[in-house]
Amino acid sequence: MNDRLKAAPQERPAHVADPAPAAAPARSPDSSDSSPGHPATHPATHSATRATGGDLPPVVLIDAACGLGGPPAAEDDLAAGPAALAHLGVAGAVRRAGGRVGAVERIAPVAEDAPADAGRLARLGGYLRRLAAAVGQAAGGGGRLVILGGDHSVAAGTWRGVGQALGEAPGLVWIDAHLDAHVAESSPTGNPHGMPLAALLGLGSPELAWVDGPVLDPQRITVIGARSFEAAELRHLVRLGVKVVPPDDLARLGFARVFADAVARAGRHGTAPFGVTIDLDAFDPEDAPATTVPAPLGLAAGEVLPALRGVLRRPGAVALEIVEYRPGLDRDLRTGRLAVDLVETALAPDAATLADWEMAHGAHNYEPLPLVVSHGEGPWLVDTEGRRYIDMMAAYSAVSFGHSHPRLVATLAAQARRLAVTSRAFSNDRLPVLLKRLTEITGFDLALPANTGLEAVETALKVARKWAHVVKGVPDGDAEIIACAGNFHGRSIAIVGLSTEPQYRAGFGPFPGGLLTIPYGDAAALEAAITPNTAAFLVEPIQGEGGIVVPPPGYLAACAEICRRRNVLLIADEVQTGLGRTGRLLACEHEGVRPDGLCLGKALGGGLLPVSAFLARREVLGVLKPGDHGSTFGGNPLAATVALEALELLLDEDLPARSARLGAWLLARLQGIASPLIKEVRGRGLFVGVEVQGVSARAVVDGLLAAGVVTKDTHGTVIRLAPPLTIDEATLAQAADALERVLAGLEMEARP
Repeated sequence: MNDRLKAAPQERPAHVADPAPAAAPARSPDSSDSSPGHPATHPATHSATRATGGDLPPVVLIDAACGLGGPPAAEDDLAAGPAALAHLGVAGAVRRAGGRVGAVERIAPVAEDAPADAGRLARLGGYLRRLAAAVGQAAGGGGRLVILGGDHSVAAGTWRGVGQALGEAPGLVWIDAHLDAHVAESSPTGNPHGMPLAALLGLGSPELAWVDGPVLDPQRITVIGARSFEAAELRHLVRLGVKVVPPDDLARLGFARVFADAVARAGRHGTAPFGVTIDLDAFDPEDAPATTVPAPLGLAAGEVLPALRGVLRRPGAVALEIVEYRPGLDRDLRTGRLAVDLVETALAPDAATLADWEMAHGAHNYEPLPLVVSHGEGPWLVDTEGRRYIDMMAAYSAVSFGHSHPRLVATLAAQARRLAVTSRAFSNDRLPVLLKRLTEITGFDLALPANTGLEAVETALKVARKWAHVVKGVPDGDAEIIACAGNFHGRSIAIVGLSTEPQYRAGFGPFPGGLLTIPYGDAAALEAAITPNTAAFLVEPIQGEGGIVVPPPGYLAACAEICRRRNVLLIADEVQTGLGRTGRLLACEHEGVRPDGLCLGKALGGGLLPVSAFLARREVLGVLKPGDHGSTFGGNPLAATVALEALELLLDEDLPARSARLGAWLLARLQGIASPLIKEVRGRGLFVGVEVQGVSARAVVDGLLAAGVVTKDTHGTVIRLAPPLTIDEATLAQAADALERVLAGLEMEARP
């Protein structure tokens, strides 16, 4: 029987060491504790060794191109694995993490490793000694080592070489689906890739377990992820005192907590050198199918990567080893990309360093909250330290479907492999379908695809002016556009010319002519502002950046009637409010209004890509002729495919109705908070603003961030609450509870 295919014993051996006790439960947003805290604090942050900032020493990449220890049929493919990973950009991963590639060494088997008539084990033994010498020399230089190995037998050379250089054996975190602790007598196949851990502990054949260098200390070794092994292997490790984390404990505690404990154990809590070795078959085959002996029900990459973050920057960290990559099986490069991600993640800097990089190398046109996010799922965001936050901003509606919606991600990946960008020089097979579905769903005649909301609005302004000239007879250059005070339509020169926000305008003039603003919510002001040269009235059905300002009932309908009567285009900017945000497909529908033109964006990209569109009646968009307007990326097949799937998802899950239901609950819940700091709660659907008084909105936002809720203030007085439309009721309730606690805490602080 194959020693890597036999199932592990189902019962938990009584002699297998328990993981460290779980840390105290982290605060959650529904806790009664009003002090700052985070829901589900990442266990790794409890480790005293967590220090991931600063400069990295040089990183030495070692290509251990040897497949002698694996099945003979896989030898060549395994030996090619390290070079394939180099081709996929491991050196680039090091550089992106802020490291410098100090050297790249390729160590492959050669004839001199053993006599010509020697067997495989003898040839492997000679190779391992040579690999250990190379690793030892590299480790002695004081840098960090990244060893990309063929089969896992190379570990018998890697970690012995590290020990030779350091003069002491390193601690080791062994991540593998198998125990790799066979000796020749217990191995049914005799494949050495099932033997390296035993060899490093001084067991087994002398070819692998030679004595030139310190034997590993079993008290500083933890095996994580093992689920397919022989009972004899387990007996070897248990007898010596190696800690093997059973699958049930791993499932109960989570990989992050178990890994943090293993690192602390390997490095003696920051006082001793340690390393990490990862056999890619530790991962579930869904994440890493291209390995030698994949085993089902493995580790999830989404759990391992955050926990591994910055491990090579911690005190005592020496090396990371990644083995058993089979490029010949990796048709979609899923496994190879995961291996590269593991390298970059292990070297990644901490949040403070990343923030410093952003300030040092980026223009200072944003002042972000003190939060560096690494990944998200659904309504949750996770920072670089593993802390979880409820996303109550949804990227200003761009993440209306939640972060990384599986259906949208799968659609993106499939189309990206097929066709991504073509330009509009010729047609592709996805854009026509998007245009048809988008016009069918919204009821407009024509659509013009673009990328950002700003582009959709700019397109609307250009089309309105040309319509005024061609159809209405306004002299070329005299067309006027009316917008409202407090608007936010974007930041181009023309759009900023319509803004009433002083900072948006200061220093950016002169602006194009023919741009007027009137008070928002005042239909009579619109009537008075229209002249024979007026081309269009551009309006947000609800002003988002203006403070979630809902106009008086009947306002939009009255504006529509005025525009029809005065032959002026009504253009609705629904970049933020469109596609279900306010409880209807379009916010205009609350008053039964169909504008002449519609700007969509943000949610149209499914939270994955910038996708926008300007839609209008045929008479309006029909004024454009070939060459009048264009965009290289507008309507590209990748964007069109994602937008199509986003529209269908919106309908299949009836997200406008969900937004209406949850939004009504949220409004009632917030309006029921008895706090003198709340001046007004307003909004529609999941588009809610809380205006505060007696305290700055930023103070509330900071308090929410400390409580594990992410949002943003606007104009210093309003807190925006606009989560993904896919948020569940319980999570939404946690966010509302957190806001109530934060307000109560600020109220107590304000009391004399």
